[in-house]
Amino acid sequence: MNRVVVGGGGIAGLSTAWMLKARDPRMEVIVLDSASRPGGNIRTQRIGGYLCESGPDGFLDNAPATLALVHALDLRDRLQPSNDAARRRFIFRFNQLHEVPASPRGILTTRLLTTRGKLRLALEPFAARRQDDDESIHRFAERRIGGEAATVLVGSMVSGIFAGDARALSLRACFPRMRELEDVHGSLLRALVATRRTRTKQDVAGAPAGRLTSFTGGMSDLIDGLCSKLSGSVRTNTPVLSVQKRDPTGSSSARYTVITPGGSLEADAVVLAGPSSASSRMVRDLDPELAGRLAQIQAAPLAVVSLGYDAQAVTVCDGLRGFGFLAPRDQGVRILGTLWETSIYPHRAPPGKVLLRVMVGGACDRDAVALDDEQLVHAVRLDLASTMGVTAPPEFVHIVRHTVGIPQYVTGHVSLLRQIEERAARHPGMHLAGNSYRSPSVNACVAEADRIAAAVITQLAAHVPR
Repeated sequence: MNRVVVGGGGIAGLSTAWMLKARDPRMEVIVLDSASRPGGNIRTQRIGGYLCESGPDGFLDNAPATLALVHALDLRDRLQPSNDAARRRFIFRFNQLHEVPASPRGILTTRLLTTRGKLRLALEPFAARRQDDDESIHRFAERRIGGEAATVLVGSMVSGIFAGDARALSLRACFPRMRELEDVHGSLLRALVATRRTRTKQDVAGAPAGRLTSFTGGMSDLIDGLCSKLSGSVRTNTPVLSVQKRDPTGSSSARYTVITPGGSLEADAVVLAGPSSASSRMVRDLDPELAGRLAQIQAAPLAVVSLGYDAQAVTVCDGLRGFGFLAPRDQGVRILGTLWETSIYPHRAPPGKVLLRVMVGGACDRDAVALDDEQLVHAVRLDLASTMGVTAPPEFVHIVRHTVGIPQYVTGHVSLLRQIEERAARHPGMHLAGNSYRSPSVNACVAEADRIAAAVITQLAAHVPR
């Protein structure tokens, strides 16, 4: 019987473990995680009637791999689509919230951009072709739609998805589809017209394809479902200290030895599914060069501050009819944005209350997570007063800090990833998984888990030599 050890009990590691067991029920799969609970940054807590998410707020329901996983875990009855109002998204600029235009016509009338900014955006079909094969997101957007729209529209989006700096992140790594649209259509506006013909009337420009969906108990339902199916296979408080190759002259057929504080495990295959920084430490003795390259992938620290209010104290945007808002970095506020949780999903606060989830920190404000609770809440309240007009003290506060937050795919990431893959290929049976490499989304981690599980099964079946 083959044994596979998965290092990391986040969504990537748990999904990989489940898919390995689904493909070969006889296989022994062991998931090791250093934390006291599985799930990584995905954690839902119900506190005083408020449902607080520490990490992702949901997943887009247009991903076949994630939906297949949900069905396999018997979680269909717990799916909770976001409210229709959540498709309205806002950006804070000129000291007020502006709804993101839902159509090209809306761009003409919005006050989110100046007249000069709109005119420059209208010239997008005539923009120069790219000269740099790996340009930053900001450089791409500035070239196509002008500096103002690049900062306001694209820069805000990058803050919301990556908590990152659009001037540092790679378009090729972060938004390969946008790059492809330019190559195919020669213009983003022409691409928008072409794609709108194939999208439903409910789709909105500025909102992602698919509907944001969670579970009645929050995203932890997905983690709990996986752990239930993997009963006995998940070991918490068990960090992987190192991964070593087995002596090929020994009696065991296993390829690797996984070292933990409580002892060692032999494994025929190993999947390192945690942050690249953690995987780097695990392979330092096995392959220092691979470890060094993994360590080059950085992550942006992030603080998540959940605040509960009486509904009468928060009246902006018709009583929070929308998903929330983002704030460009030049608008004098520290927060990256705010999600209006009780507008996105029902039953996330007690009756008559609302829940806001505020993001602070990111690549441009790495010191924010070091603020103590009082300082952090003070900074958030100042910004909520200026952006949303909320001056009342919150009735509920919950703070989570992610010191290793969202991976940052800076320019050069695609090349670095290729080097990592080439180096890792020297170690048959060892695989890298997780959001450090290709996408931070839950959907991407689940889809990649299926691919990695298939690769592990294939390699074990072929008895790849050590």
